[in-house]
Amino acid sequence: MATPPLYARPPTDPAEERRLRKLARSRHAPASWIQRARIITASWDGATVTHVAQSLGCHPKTVSKWLHRFNAAGLDGLADLPRPGAPRRLTEHQRGRIIQLAGSEPPGRLQQGGEGLLAPDQPEAPAHWTLDALAQAAQAEGIRVGRSQVRQILLAEGARWRPTRSWTTSTDPDFVPKERRSSPAPPIHLRKQP
Repeated sequence: MATPPLYARPPTDPAEERRLRKLARSRHAPASWIQRARIITASWDGATVTHVAQSLGCHPKTVSKWLHRFNAAGLDGLADLPRPGAPRRLTEHQRGRIIQLAGSEPPGRLQQGGEGLLAPDQPEAPAHWTLDALAQAAQAEGIRVGRSQVRQILLAEGARWRPTRSWTTSTDPDFVPKERRSSPAPPIHLRKQP
């Protein structure tokens, strides 16, 4: 025995039909919602699952999925289901604050004054931003973030790491520079996006 063809249930009221048809014609709504509305309205107009799939360039299983979801839950059934996994721990404001910290002067950096270099306000604070120093500064402001998260945020923002370079050289012919040693992390420099 063959299963009957699948169609969208009739609209519950004229407002539901108007809303879906308007969404199907929309040019500014999210593409996923437009496609789902077009599936439902095409089905109301008598198109089969196969014809809807061909006209919209999607798989028939996609059409069937949205028809079933609409038939079961109406307009609410066309919404995306929650994604698996843990939600983001940091808000956009917190991410922005970390980026702002990385672009600011570290509290332990010597300041240029009229008489030359001036001692920093916080001499024990870092003179260069490193991932560890940024994570500690963010934590001091109440942002629960780790070194690796700071790294991901800054990489997404276009930050790059480079070792500091000395601005002095020795004129002593017997001077031999020290071997490179591993340091906790090179300082962070933000590149301006063009």
